[in-house]
Amino acid sequence: MTDQGDTPGGEKPTAKDGLERVTGAFRRNREAREAQRHAQEEADARESAEVAKEAAAEARESAENFALRLVNQFERLREGRQEQLAAPEPVTAPTSVSRTNVPYGVEVAAQWGWRFLVIVAAGYLIVRALGFLSIVVVPLVIALLIAALVSPVVNGLARVGLRRSISALFVVIGVLVAVIAMLSFAGTQVANGFTDLAGQTVKALDEIRDWLINGPFHASEAQVDTWLKTVQTTVQDWAAAYASNPFSRVSEVGGVALDVFAGLFIVLFSTYFFCAEGERIWGWLVRLAPRAARSRMDSSGRVAWVSLTQFTRATVIVAAVDAVGIMIIAAILQVPFVAAIGVLVFLSSFVPLIGATVAGAVAVLVALVSQGPLTALLMLGGVILVQQLEAHGLQPFLLGRWVRVHPLGVILAVATGIVLGGVAGALVAVPLVAALNAVANHLTAVPALAPTASTPPPVPPGPTSPPPPSPGAGSA
Repeated sequence: MTDQGDTPGGEKPTAKDGLERVTGAFRRNREAREAQRHAQEEADARESAEVAKEAAAEARESAENFALRLVNQFERLREGRQEQLAAPEPVTAPTSVSRTNVPYGVEVAAQWGWRFLVIVAAGYLIVRALGFLSIVVVPLVIALLIAALVSPVVNGLARVGLRRSISALFVVIGVLVAVIAMLSFAGTQVANGFTDLAGQTVKALDEIRDWLINGPFHASEAQVDTWLKTVQTTVQDWAAAYASNPFSRVSEVGGVALDVFAGLFIVLFSTYFFCAEGERIWGWLVRLAPRAARSRMDSSGRVAWVSLTQFTRATVIVAAVDAVGIMIIAAILQVPFVAAIGVLVFLSSFVPLIGATVAGAVAVLVALVSQGPLTALLMLGGVILVQQLEAHGLQPFLLGRWVRVHPLGVILAVATGIVLGGVAGALVAVPLVAALNAVANHLTAVPALAPTASTPPPVPPGPTSPPPPSPGAGSA
């Protein structure tokens, strides 16, 4: 009993010691961990303190540098100001007494004056050069007008499927045949009625003589005979002058015929190439310009071509209406040479304001010779009526709407063309003014685009005939 009781009593101290040892181990581990955590927190605090100290040192250094720079800048400004205040005043040289002081207005006027003289001299040289080359320039302009008129037909045939070169050839041949047929018909009518007209002319002259003697003028027979003798002497002198040197007259006639043949040749071939290869011709002309001006040149050319096309169409319509109207009046009054008068009026109407007047005067003279004064007055009234309808109806509606050239500009252009180039100048003057007016309006309306050097403007291929009326109007 005693031995069994001692054994449990001996085990109790051993278990208690083990428990104390385990508890002490846990306590020591916890203290070690807390000591380690405290050490880590102290290390982190020391590191944060060092970082904050470095940041404060950098901020203090940057503030010192900024203050130093500011002080230096103010110092330089103060020194520069002191130098400016201490600099001596500039000494102006005395003006030359011998030099005349030119007023500003006179100086500007002189600059504009010599520039204007240079422009006038250049224009004069250009006009002289064109006059010297008139045998080439005038046919080229006529061919350009014909090409502007027939280009829609060529474009239509090309859209149908016909080659452009063949279309242009057909159109040129058709225009040539139409003109020859019209002139032949009129010439045949004149040739057939020339004998009757000559007899009627003699009779009309006798009637005019009697009217001058017995009419309101009450001229004497001696005065009338003196007038007729003067006219007869003038005609005889003119005939004698031509008969005195027949070889020179023949050479002159031959030279004129050669010029006409050469001009007709240039017109036909130029019209064909303008219609067939206008695209390449215009592209070549555009490429001759500087790169910066190519786009503006191309757009200006297209605008000028539109104006020229519209002018030719309007002129043809006006000429046809004039011719038909005067032919109807001549047929009603039974005036001879109705077809010849119509052809003359149609061709003369291509010279605005003057051509139709001259053709109408010829019609009145024919009526006077063939039918007498009363018919001539009726014919004159009919011509005036047709011209008034043209001036107040067709001209403002067509030319004023499409070409937009003031009537005063038309009159001045025709007068200048007659002075510079005669009939050819009058024919070319108004289309040229219309094209220049359209180009000027285009260039002033569209703002200039300044292309950069790296991306120059593209060169357009050009028009299908010297340039097309619009991008969609039959361009190739």
